[in-house]
Amino acid sequence: MKMGMSWGLMVMAIGALIFIPAANTRSFGLFLTGLFVQGMGLALLQTASNPYISIIGPIESAAKRISIMGICNKGAGILSPIILSSIVLKNANELQDKINAATDAVAKENLLNELAGRIIYPYIVMAVVLFILALMIRKSPLPDIDASEVNADSTDAKNTSNKTSIWQFPHLLLGVLCIFVYVGVEVMAGDAIGIYGKSFGIPLDQYKYFTSFTLASMLVGYLIGVFTIPKYISQEKALRISAVVGIVLTIGAFATKGYVSVGFVAALGLANALMWPSIFPLAINRLGRFTELGSALLIMGIAGGAVIPLLFGYLKSTINFQLVFLALMLPCYLYILYYATRGYKVR
Repeated sequence: MKMGMSWGLMVMAIGALIFIPAANTRSFGLFLTGLFVQGMGLALLQTASNPYISIIGPIESAAKRISIMGICNKGAGILSPIILSSIVLKNANELQDKINAATDAVAKENLLNELAGRIIYPYIVMAVVLFILALMIRKSPLPDIDASEVNADSTDAKNTSNKTSIWQFPHLLLGVLCIFVYVGVEVMAGDAIGIYGKSFGIPLDQYKYFTSFTLASMLVGYLIGVFTIPKYISQEKALRISAVVGIVLTIGAFATKGYVSVGFVAALGLANALMWPSIFPLAINRLGRFTELGSALLIMGIAGGAVIPLLFGYLKSTINFQLVFLALMLPCYLYILYYATRGYKVR
């Protein structure tokens, strides 16, 4: 897992470096390739870091540790667009006007190259930082953890050792589906909220901030997890409460209009915050030597964030968008509630 985190950062750094020739050639295909490689690195990093954080201490308090990771994650998610846009998009409107007004092909080409070239130095810095972090993790005193010993108790070790396939752990497979629907509703609340607000006729200069409201409510949820799990509530109970809150807020968004409805969607960040920190340790619990492979399957479940919002965007053009929102979100939260009450216990 330690080496996996290091290699994940290395791959992300390589993806960042691909942006340099992409900017120099203004090739959309190269930009997509860079993003794809960075996504590969992120997947490897997540596959290694989440189980590592989960089993480096008692599994019962894993949600607390993952919540701390979530605070860092969402904090970076808030700051990075602000920092990058201040560098890359500085006076971008003025430059765009010059590009649109340019009649000379050579002058227009130079302006386009100037705009594309702005991303080169930020991504060089990003690549250097990622390489340094990768080396620091590799050389760090972080302990190497043997999941076959740490993530299997004495009463379960024999049964785990007799397993021959990852498909023999139904609580994990149910957890993969749970991650799939959870990430779907998280992206709906965080990214698709702009499309949702626009559908009410809310202007761009207002709905462009809606994602920040969702991220802020998620940060509040993570802080609640840090201070309450496992001291006051277990991670499975936190997941049950989160699912119920998600159901209530989804119905509230459907039953109201305009800014109030958007407010309910933004508040879903609070409901979603403790879901990943709770689902992940419940799904990998007692996997033993299959822990890393189980983690990889769970990370593949993140694809729900690509599928569910896509369905929303497709269906809302033919059906009332609030009805589509309810029809997609409510079953997801109901399944998460099932996993929190029974699904994680299935053996």
